Amino acid sequence: MEDQANENDNNKKSIVERINDHFSKTEEEELSDEIPIADIGASIFLIIVNGSIGLYFIAHQTSLTGFFTTKFSTFEMVMLYGIMVYWITTSVLILIGQKHPSQDLDSYGGLFFATFAIAWLFLVFPFEFTYFADVLQPEFLRPLVRLISNDIGRILMILAFIIHLGFGVYALLQRLYIRNVRKERAQKI
Repeated sequence: MEDQANENDNNKKSIVERINDHFSKTEEEELSDEIPIADIGASIFLIIVNGSIGLYFIAHQTSLTGFFTTKFSTFEMVMLYGIMVYWITTSVLILIGQKHPSQDLDSYGGLFFATFAIAWLFLVFPFEFTYFADVLQPEFLRPLVRLISNDIGRILMILAFIIHLGFGVYALLQRLYIRNVRKERAQKI
């Protein structure tokens, strides 16, 4: 009965009220300097994944496989590798105990840099996915990766853009909410 009453209350609340409720539930965790173990695990995962992806792209670039087309200039290189460096940087900040700078960088960087970089790479599309599997080891995985065409690559980039944009907006709203809570607490002192 109580769950149904809470659900009815949630249906009556505006979207702004629901967002505010959600952020207020995570307020203490966000304001504390403690870093949850899940964030540490996610940071280690992001470092490994982004490092591996970066090395994979570097292997393509140094082997001149043809995956990067002539449209892949210095700017596109900065955009592509910058996304990975960005995620590794925010993750390293978490691991060295710098939760709040990591979250600030995450909220603004995720929304602006990562989404812009993905959008730019999508528009320019300096890739030829026919060659994407050429440096893959072990070789028995190559037939699976060869299934990724340029069209599938574009779809994956659109999904990455939507995910980065969604998480970026969420993180930005959360940081703005926490900033307001800090101001309110400072005024009370």
